[in-house]
Amino acid sequence: MTYNFPYFFLGCRSLGYNVTVLVRDPSKLPADHKASKVVVGDVLNKEDVKKTMEGQDAVIIILGTRNVLTPTTMMSEGTKNIVEVMKARGIRKVVGCMSAFLLWDRSKVPPRLIPVTEDHDRMYTVLKTSGLDYVAVMPPHIGDDLPLTQRYSVAEKMLKGRAISKHDLGHFFVKCLSTSEWDGKTMGVWAEYK
Repeated sequence: MTYNFPYFFLGCRSLGYNVTVLVRDPSKLPADHKASKVVVGDVLNKEDVKKTMEGQDAVIIILGTRNVLTPTTMMSEGTKNIVEVMKARGIRKVVGCMSAFLLWDRSKVPPRLIPVTEDHDRMYTVLKTSGLDYVAVMPPHIGDDLPLTQRYSVAEKMLKGRAISKHDLGHFFVKCLSTSEWDGKTMGVWAEYK
């Protein structure tokens, strides 16, 4: 499943942020996405990453394998490219979205999800050792059909809920850009929906 975060785009625009997105497939973006610039490319291609970072002050990393659950290094290698370009350009702030399974005892992760979880773990290590002002965000199930409430919980290295809407998650990403409160931390984020 591909998630687009409409609140993220709207929230960034309302705060005066110009959003540039790097996507493999632009048809996955909603028609009204509100990004200032769309770069079609691949996070594994450093030149595409460089183009995307031109004029940027912060980065939000939302990488996924869609429904492909086989072993991969795409997310960790892509994050390495992003971190390298950020350092070269003097960009300090990065928010990375990774699997909440990193907050679980690994023996309790469903076996079919272990290969992807392992790459999320490598991605997490890249961020933690980057020397950048990172926020590692680890949501549970991201609900495509759940509403924006702006009433979600966050806790360091903890997760109590089972879901968060893509809208509330986007809202949290935007909040992370405007504060240093969570820099250098691993944050679980969840909400209760009726």
